[in-house]
Amino acid sequence: MRQTRKEPDTQPGEKPRRPSRRRFLRRALIAGGATLGAGTLWSIFGERTWVTARRVPVSIPDLPAFLDGFTIAHLSDLHRGPFISEKQVREAAGLAMAYAPDMVVLTGDHVSLKAKYAKSAVSALSSLKAQYGVYAVLGNHEYWTDEVDRVTQIHRDAGIEVLINESVGIAVGGTPWWLCGVDDIWEGKPDLERALSNVPDEVFKILLCHEPDYADEAAKHGIPLQLSGHSHGGQVRLPWLGPIRLPVYAWKYPYGLQRVGSSGTQVYTTSGVGVTFPPFRINCRPEVAIIRLTSA
Repeated sequence: MRQTRKEPDTQPGEKPRRPSRRRFLRRALIAGGATLGAGTLWSIFGERTWVTARRVPVSIPDLPAFLDGFTIAHLSDLHRGPFISEKQVREAAGLAMAYAPDMVVLTGDHVSLKAKYAKSAVSALSSLKAQYGVYAVLGNHEYWTDEVDRVTQIHRDAGIEVLINESVGIAVGGTPWWLCGVDDIWEGKPDLERALSNVPDEVFKILLCHEPDYADEAAKHGIPLQLSGHSHGGQVRLPWLGPIRLPVYAWKYPYGLQRVGSSGTQVYTTSGVGVTFPPFRINCRPEVAIIRLTSA
């Protein structure tokens, strides 16, 4: 069949016609919708699994010389459960180990919804090894399983030391410092006084606490650094607007390294590894934080 050739819209020497405003708007809406749809699909199926390692140098005045360069792999909010697979947790653990940290800490919400996910979570974390140990504190989601004691014991049986209002002395180069951990702020019974009861005032110490806004309390006790999670970094962060929703106890220090008022205390809040509902991230990649202590 012979094809009929379409005549061009313009004759030689004529300027191309401008598209009508209606046609322009229609094309813009179609393009915008396609971009938004692609971005949403990427967030649901891509970004939430695209875990990255975030290197975080933390400069601390009067840091003991033996801790200069000490590295801590900080994982939080794994949320092993319906939305986060064992494979994803295992990949995050492997990423942490690629940096050969001196210590590994986990700051809560390791499981979601049911205690049955705890065994899967600790199995995925089995590669976590460090010269100075692997430590954890509890988050609100451990309590929301209604079997927090069972979840805690599963972690301890796997060699992960769970600190609940207690501290442990760590000797580096023969000189001790202390790692402290408090119970979950939202659902537990945090008691920093009890955690510090056997800790000398003058020694260097780091506090693990699931909720970052507890850093105000840490500052009152002269703790130089608190490591936290809970916020997921907002999980959905819009350009110029930031996170659209933050959980209680993560409003003041929602993400990153921040100083607590005019005190000498700093808090690092990680965006974490997993997600809760809605199960996607936008402009907020999951992360494993590699904390490196340096002298100011």
